[in-house]
This record gives sequence, structure tokens and C-alpha cells, in this order.
Amino acid sequence: MPEFRQDIITGNWVIVAKERARRPEDFSEPEKPHKEHFRENCPFCVGNEGQTPPEVYAVRRDGSQPNQPGWKVRAVPNKFPALTSNGQVSTGDIGIYRTMSGVGAHEVILETPDHDRSPAELTQQELEDVMATYRHRHHALLEDERIKYVSIFRNHGRSAGASLEHPHSQIIATPIVPPLIQDSISAAKNYHSRTGKCVYCHMLEEERKAGVRVVYSNPGFVVYEPFASRTPFETCIMPLRHSPSFGEISDQEIEYLADALGLTMRKIADGLNDPSYNYMIRTAPIDDEYEGSEYLHWHLRILPKLAIAAGFEMGTGIYINTATPEDTAKFLRNI
Repeated sequence: MPEFRQDIITGNWVIVAKERARRPEDFSEPEKPHKEHFRENCPFCVGNEGQTPPEVYAVRRDGSQPNQPGWKVRAVPNKFPALTSNGQVSTGDIGIYRTMSGVGAHEVILETPDHDRSPAELTQQELEDVMATYRHRHHALLEDERIKYVSIFRNHGRSAGASLEHPHSQIIATPIVPPLIQDSISAAKNYHSRTGKCVYCHMLEEERKAGVRVVYSNPGFVVYEPFASRTPFETCIMPLRHSPSFGEISDQEIEYLADALGLTMRKIADGLNDPSYNYMIRTAPIDDEYEGSEYLHWHLRILPKLAIAAGFEMGTGIYINTATPEDTAKFLRNI
């Protein structure tokens, strides 16, 4: 019969509809058209550097010049930013409503010069360069006293919100801590107050002991399907070392993260025929309160777009998952 499962962090419930459950292989996407290695009108392709704002950071081959070919990874301001880096943070009121100036930062990380290569197709070194670029930009944005939270995320595929096909991630830095992050922090803090444990470390212990939802592990990270997964193949990549901030990741951990992420992306791409997905890094806000926090633990979460949130989900906040995390983990392990 169906069962409710509760997210130990947020307290939110999901329904795992076992009687409606589909086999993991049934979620495979239709065949996709062949992609091009280079597209002349793509502003992110090599040779078109003049079509983006000037780069703020790049991993380059020796001797290559800024804003010219020769880059491996490139960080540029978004040409159509959600937030602007100009001005100061100010608040106001319109009747009973509050407003705040849209100050922050919005950057694009171009992950490869090649138009047709997703993270599932990048080499270990190429993924390490991308992760190191994330870390660099995270640190750089920390220096802006207006910024309170740095969100690093990736949209892959049209249904996941990607407006351009060329492989890229985005960073949006905001002058507020988003409510979803605040709620997770409060829940983690309460759990620590009750138990004396980091809820994320406790989950890692439980998942490693049970094993049934673990997809892969290496000396630095565990890849698993959360017990209360909201959607089929929701996947979490969690560092073994307790650390509240992604910005604290070491060079060795970048190697382990690139290994875990690359393998997971290949499994999802091969097993499900490269579905659309979002991934995001959940990290501590920029605040002295969270430095060395005993209850926050950064991680990366992947959400393939294999189901549509409909009226029940939008009306109640309770997701119906038609694939059990135990089955999807087994499916991915076997790829």
C-alpha cells in the first residue's frame, strides 16, 4: 500500500505511491536529436567571447588572453541578470507590502568550450576545474558585504529552465537568506538542540548502515537517494567531512566531488537517456553565526525532471513519488 514518508530535516511529507509505482527504467526519456560540437550563433561557444560580458574569472591554457579563445572554464556576468551589482540595499513599503532593491550578483559559469558536452561527458579534470571555479566565485562573492547568500545551481534541458543548450551553471548571490534555506537551518538547529547531532551526519550514518539507498561512495562523498525523495531519482551528494560551507571544500575534496558527480551524471544520462534536471549546492549563508556550525552541512542535490507537480502537490506541498528511492538507487548502482 502507499506510505507517507517524512523528511527528517524539513518535516515535510511525501507519498511514496507503491501501487502506482513505475519501474525505474520506465522513466527513460525519448531519444534526443544529435547535438552540435559548435554552434555559430551560440554566445557561449569558443570564438564568440565578445558576445558575453567580460569574464570575471577563467581557467585557461597557458598563454591565452582574457576574453579570447583558449579557456577551459569561464565565469562571466549574466547578460540579462536577475539582480544588479550596482547600488545599495534599501527597503521600502507600498501599503502593507515590503520591497527591497534588487541588488546582488548573477553570473554564468561556462563549463566547457564545446557546445555538446554535458557534465556526464566531461573528464575528471574538467569537472575539477568547474568545481574549483565554483569555489573561487563563492569566495569572491563573499567579499561583497551586501551579499548574504550564494546560490550555485545548474539547469539542464528546456523543461528544467535552461534557455541555452551550451553547458553552463549559474550563480545568484542575494542580499537576503532565502526562506527555504532559513527553514532548513531552523530545522537542523532544532535537531541538534534535541539530539546533540548534526542531522546530515546522522543521515549519512543511517544511509551507509542501511545501504539500500546508497548509489556510490568514495573517500570524500556519499551519493544516495533520500528516504523521503520528492520525485523519482532525486539524488543527494553529501561530503563525509562535516562542513557548513561549500567554500571550505579542499583541493582533495574537489577531486572526490568531481568523481562522485561525474559518475552520478553518467549513470543518470545513460540509464534515463539524459533527462532534464536541476542541481543545486545547498550551503550555509554568509554570516559569522554559521562559521564552524555544528548543525549545518553543505551538499549537492540533483532533481531530474521526470514528473510534473500537479494540483495536489501545489495545493498541499505534499509530493507523490511513483518510484521508491530503494528501487531507483538499485537501478543506478547497476548501471
